[in-house]
Amino acid sequence: MKARRLIPLGIVAVAAVVIAAIASLAASGSSDAASAQNPNRVGLVSDVGRFNDRSFNQSALEGLKRAQRQLGVKGRPVESRQTSDYVPNLASLARQGYDLTISVGFLLAGATNDVSKRFKSSNFAIIDYSVKAPPFKGNKNVQGLTFATNENSYMIGCLAALMAQRDGEKHISAVGGIKLPTVDIFIAGYRAGARKCVPGTVVDIGYSQDFVAQDKCKEVALNQIAQGSKVVFQVAGGCGLGALDAAKEQNVWGIGVDRDQKFLGRHIMTSAVKRVDQSVFLTAKAVKDGKFKGGTDALFNLKNSGVGVGKIDARVPKAFIKKMNALKPLIISKKIKPPAKL
Repeated sequence: MKARRLIPLGIVAVAAVVIAAIASLAASGSSDAASAQNPNRVGLVSDVGRFNDRSFNQSALEGLKRAQRQLGVKGRPVESRQTSDYVPNLASLARQGYDLTISVGFLLAGATNDVSKRFKSSNFAIIDYSVKAPPFKGNKNVQGLTFATNENSYMIGCLAALMAQRDGEKHISAVGGIKLPTVDIFIAGYRAGARKCVPGTVVDIGYSQDFVAQDKCKEVALNQIAQGSKVVFQVAGGCGLGALDAAKEQNVWGIGVDRDQKFLGRHIMTSAVKRVDQSVFLTAKAVKDGKFKGGTDALFNLKNSGVGVGKIDARVPKAFIKKMNALKPLIISKKIKPPAKL
């Protein structure tokens, strides 16, 4: 009878560990491969207008692109050419099983409400609208992405009034698109901040009734400048580019909105930045991380850097900037409460 060779127990133990490690790596690799093959999908549906509007829509698209780069999600932006496109565009993404569909703007509230009720297992978010407001009624799969733009606009109104006073006129203005709460919240903060820093400042307010046609905003701005306005604040998306063009032609200051629009030229004093890109990115991340909270509103404000002040022209006196910046901690601490309504 042949003697059996015994394998030392230590070698057996090491072998077991190696096998377990290989199995673990294989499983991990398989999981990673599956994740790569099935990334989270995020859709973006615009209101009527292009994504390259250099304002609101473009900021949303930048947030989606950032999510693609940093989170590995698969993104798909869908442009609506007319209001009748809203429902089919939203429904198409939900039907394809997108993990999140984001409506870019309050104008899609009705369509988002309708589609979210039809596709209750899908996640939706709407920029610039509260799910606590009509027509939403307890939609547990929709999150509102809201912004305290009265806060940064209060600061910018202060700066605008100081600059206008320096130029010899306590007179500034704002060009809104359609008179809606999401437009008026900017203007309310702007006017209040101006009057806080320079009492007696005249603030002209006009509306183009449009968010796309630049000629309409330009006409409103030209009329305001003719009345004596030294600073024009545009709150009208793509249409507002016309207002800023009027400011450039008439050699007065312009103030951008949503994105930092300093790139438009030397006539831009600064911009009231609404971090639409940040809201898109963070909402996509919440879905990916399993932390999406439907039926609630996410608020983006000065405290969490959801709104802010864009690049300031070098010709603005540092003393004015210092006075404006001193307002920020007072707003965050609620010692100053900028109005949200006109």
